[in-house]
Amino acid sequence: MSSAPAISRFYKLAASRPDGDGHGVWLDERRLKTPARAPLTVPTAALAEAIAAEWNAQETRILPARMPLTALSNAAIDRIEPERAAFARRLAAYGAHDLLCYRAAEPLNLAVRLARAWQPVLDWVHETHGARLALAEGVIHVDQSPEALKALEDAVAALDSFRLAALHVLTTSYGSLGLGLAVLGGRLGAAEAFEISRIDEEFQIERWGRDEEADARTARIREEAENGGRFLGLLQPVV
Repeated sequence: MSSAPAISRFYKLAASRPDGDGHGVWLDERRLKTPARAPLTVPTAALAEAIAAEWNAQETRILPARMPLTALSNAAIDRIEPERAAFARRLAAYGAHDLLCYRAAEPLNLAVRLARAWQPVLDWVHETHGARLALAEGVIHVDQSPEALKALEDAVAALDSFRLAALHVLTTSYGSLGLGLAVLGGRLGAAEAFEISRIDEEFQIERWGRDEEADARTARIREEAENGGRFLGLLQPVV
């Protein structure tokens, strides 16, 4: 998640503590801050504890790429919150070319798989958010109605910066805002949504065989989606 260079571990213990209306992380007695030097304050104790666990898992060197929850929290605070409305509009724009709207017409067995897996998600998006998205065959672009796009924009704009960070990871991993919203809304799990997003690709693998480079890329994207789902789960308050 981050290209920052590794540095030597300089603390003995990372621990979470209440911090105003949220929760922070301390490295010994040093307050953990974001790259932009803002206090790393997150909404829930569960997320703060998980971030502290990431820092405690570092050994002699601190490897940012192994701390996805920290990276997502940094993004929410430093990059998303200062321009939350604009970020939400850009994210909502993924709905204009959502993966779930582009269906193969043939072969028939693939078309049936896609319809069975993808249409219930689109139906949920319409029922939950009022956005009825139009379908297309193949890759030819289909224009979505202004009403549907506005409904998606309103749904995304209502999210806080941390949920926007999670939704961004999920949406870009799946190629689908609809799937991202379904995970956010509890309709699907992150891993289940990833498998749904991969139906076309897996069908082609069944026909033509696997490719090592493509498999490695898929594994990276799967891990990103799982991290996004875990991050989202940690944002849920304990009841």
